[in-house]
Amino acid sequence: MPTAMNQEPAVTALKDYYAAFSTLDAQQYLSYFHEPSLLMGPQGVFAATTRALLMTVFAPAVETLRAKGFGRSELSVRDLKSLSATATLVTGVAIRYKIDGTELERVGVTYVLHKTDSGWKIAVLILHDVNGGGLPPR
Repeated sequence: MPTAMNQEPAVTALKDYYAAFSTLDAQQYLSYFHEPSLLMGPQGVFAATTRALLMTVFAPAVETLRAKGFGRSELSVRDLKSLSATATLVTGVAIRYKIDGTELERVGVTYVLHKTDSGWKIAVLILHDVNGGGLPPR
């Protein structure tokens, strides 16, 4: 039976992804996504069969973050559930900061990670309200 303890590498992969995303360099952060992957958010649902297609979704978001003075982001994990030996569900809050260190925004996030031969990869990313996804109100 999978436990939260043996799912720590999945959370570590997500934290590494956040560090890579904070660079806003697609070559660094897109490697954390599975091919194919699914993204769901306020704009709709997007299935990306390749990282090149995934970049088309991220490019406008990255430019918006740059314009807002984005400096870095971090993940606050609210829930971790092992679904199987190769699937983990992580729900949390992406906390984004400006270059000067002040908080820019918070976004609710839910990930489904898939364990591959090369490690844990993001197979599904869902953006939602901070209190969505079964999160308790703050």
